[in-house]
Amino acid sequence: MAAHRCSFSAVLFALWGLSLLTVARGQEATLEGNDRTAVVDNPESVAGAAEQAAGQPAAEDRRWEATAVEEVSPTEAGGGSDSPAPKPAASPPSVPRPKDDFQEELVIRPLHSGDIYTSFQFRTLWETDFTRENKVSHYRLFPKSLGQVISKFSVRELHISFTQGYWRTMQWGQPYLPSPPGAELWVWFQDSLTDVDGTWKELTNVLSGIFCASLNFIDSTNTVQPSASFKPLGIGNVTDHQIVCTENLTPWKKLLPCGSKAGLAVLLKSEKLFHSSFHSQAVHIRPVCKDDQCKTTSWELRQTLNVVFDLHNSGQGKNEWSLFKMFSRTLTEACPVASSSKIYIDITDNSQGEQFELSPATPLLSQAVVLGDRRTFSVYDLTQQITFGTMRSLNLKRGSDMLRPLLHAERYVAGYGLQTGEIHTLMYNNHPYRSFPVLLLDSVPWYLRLYIHTLTVTSKGKDNKPSYIHYQPSKDRVRPHLLEMLVQLPPNSVTEVTLQFERALLKWTEYTPDPNHGFYVGSSVISSLVPSIVAMDTNNSRERPLFSSFFPSKEESSYFVRVYTEPLLVNLPTPDFSMPYNVICLTCTVVAVGYGSLYNLLTRSFQIEEPSPGLAKRIANIIRKMRGVPPL
Repeated sequence: MAAHRCSFSAVLFALWGLSLLTVARGQEATLEGNDRTAVVDNPESVAGAAEQAAGQPAAEDRRWEATAVEEVSPTEAGGGSDSPAPKPAASPPSVPRPKDDFQEELVIRPLHSGDIYTSFQFRTLWETDFTRENKVSHYRLFPKSLGQVISKFSVRELHISFTQGYWRTMQWGQPYLPSPPGAELWVWFQDSLTDVDGTWKELTNVLSGIFCASLNFIDSTNTVQPSASFKPLGIGNVTDHQIVCTENLTPWKKLLPCGSKAGLAVLLKSEKLFHSSFHSQAVHIRPVCKDDQCKTTSWELRQTLNVVFDLHNSGQGKNEWSLFKMFSRTLTEACPVASSSKIYIDITDNSQGEQFELSPATPLLSQAVVLGDRRTFSVYDLTQQITFGTMRSLNLKRGSDMLRPLLHAERYVAGYGLQTGEIHTLMYNNHPYRSFPVLLLDSVPWYLRLYIHTLTVTSKGKDNKPSYIHYQPSKDRVRPHLLEMLVQLPPNSVTEVTLQFERALLKWTEYTPDPNHGFYVGSSVISSLVPSIVAMDTNNSRERPLFSSFFPSKEESSYFVRVYTEPLLVNLPTPDFSMPYNVICLTCTVVAVGYGSLYNLLTRSFQIEEPSPGLAKRIANIIRKMRGVPPL
């Protein structure tokens, strides 16, 4: 019995211990569940622990991590360590965007005349296709307004310029990018375009709105389609005498990625630019090759601005100029989105370091062949912060004589009276021993009726027969004259082209508001490959300034030049517009005096009135009337 009692006690003791163990495990499970619930209810503690472990104390990260933990369900939070962690969602593959690049540069060149020539160039390259069916919708650096123009009107190339003043070639040399006085527009369209005339008219209206210009008045009467000139850069050329003002500069600056807030565009202050001797702003759009095989192309947008400042201040035998004197502003930073921002100072005449003094000095030098002449430049890289350490102005001492241009042209009107006249075009070949051909393009308005049989071309007193002539006669009030010819210029000679014309009579509604001032005739355009004095560098892989690459040369012995002559001012037979007013006044006087008197005589009714009787007679008549007696 004792043995049974002991065994029974052992069993009870074992059951009691097992129950205690079960209760303890239940309490541990309850505490563990409460701890996990607390983790879900207070996610900031988890975020703080994770932050401490990862070493990320940012408040924004803490808020972001807390939000991520709150999205975890309690079931997932309370799961064991064996439960698989949720996989992060796969991010969609990034779509590559078209590559674009922006560069800006300023070239400062002292001229022999004492003036300062400044040339701005802003270049934007974009690897995209505006002609595809899916229209381009995202624009970063390329202006959207011009991109829509290219896409809508099937534009292959577009060149537009606004110029105030005339470039004096014999005093200033050749410009980097020539342009005629007034406004010039020439465009190449895609081959798929069928209605060129209608598209041209609509395009000029759109460009008028973009550049705040009067291009919408361009029609067929002042537009020509050259057959040989402006190739391979254009079809359709028009030159219009238009006054250039700040209304054209403001929208031009807005096309830049940084506008006028940063970079070189900060210097573009209209008060200084339009008080200069010469001012020309232009926009050039064209496709360019990305490699030697031209397998891929990009769209190139060049915004150019050429200004000549008259800063000839003589003092102690030197001329001084600075950025502040020319633009009333200084540079502080480059455009943030520009991959290259540089200033080039022409120091070709400073080979010995005796004639030029630049402050601050720069150790960077660059050489480039520009218009057949090898030039040396001091380079200031605005993308380097060290450039702005002490740079506030650039002072310069005058250099030596300039290089005489090899190709130069002039034009004037001869004759007397208001019936006939002659147009003389002079083309100078200053090369001592090389002759070269030039392509002359002349567009004359219809109201100057040309006599093409009077065309003469002479060089050194002898006839010079052109090898190619294309003439399209004008139609009154429809289209102008078009004359193109290829002429060989002998070395060291002057070639004169003479053409007679007759002035037409216009309708009184076709005269300008100031007809006695005269009518402007657009400049002649001369294009040629001029022989080079130095060997041309055709290595496109080497970095070079923008101003030396707009017209690349395929031959080492020549370079392309386009020259514009002066615009002509021709007087036409002009009636005395005061006579109509005199006639109106005389007619009104005759009508008022003559017809008015006659009308009064014809329409007036005459009646005989007796003179009024005296006082005594009237009193007597009153008495007689009271008595019933007839009056006297």
